[in-house]
Amino acid sequence: MTDIAENLKTVQAKIAKRAENWGQDAARVSLVAVSKKQPIEKLRAALEAGHRVFGENRVQEAQQKWPGLQEEFGDVTLHLIGPLQTNKAKEAVALFDVIETVDRPKLARILASEMDKQGRHIPVYIQVNIGAEDQKAGIPIEEADAFIKTCRDELKLDVKGLMCIPPAEEQPAPYFALLGQIAARNGLDHLSMGMSGDYEYAVQFGATSVRVGTGIFGAREG
Repeated sequence: MTDIAENLKTVQAKIAKRAENWGQDAARVSLVAVSKKQPIEKLRAALEAGHRVFGENRVQEAQQKWPGLQEEFGDVTLHLIGPLQTNKAKEAVALFDVIETVDRPKLARILASEMDKQGRHIPVYIQVNIGAEDQKAGIPIEEADAFIKTCRDELKLDVKGLMCIPPAEEQPAPYFALLGQIAARNGLDHLSMGMSGDYEYAVQFGATSVRVGTGIFGAREG
């Protein structure tokens, strides 16, 4: 498991180097270690190496893995980075510290209601379907401004920033730049973008959060 500690150092070093080369602030970039489908022993290795920010795709999987680890290590910040079904909103609000995948009005309204009920107003990101791909979640680009306004002004959600997943077979840079433009015109300065294969480009274009799984833990199980 020493590889995981070394991998974390390597990723952080690459973030710092790319940030320095492009005039970005590496201190603002949060590394979200994507722990979906990873065994407990690998998560423990990352925690013992001092890492505390993790991302999970599914509520049920996170419920099975994280409560014990959070109790043991104390200061874990857990991000939901996968699609959220409305019938899992209650559990998501109770478990996660950040929800990055608010992508439609119905979900936003249910989350706002659930946060009020639980008295737990956690930060959210608006997921934008930056490549206009039918198979991907996310609010359409042309609806993003109005949706952000509704989430903030009407529903009183704590909209921290925007999240995207660019088309897999294309250069990510134009999509990262576009997400930055949408964020800027809406007064948002947090961008969750970039994964194991493209996080350095994301840092170059102003990412404040990158989601890295295989680059830290290796190939996923299953």
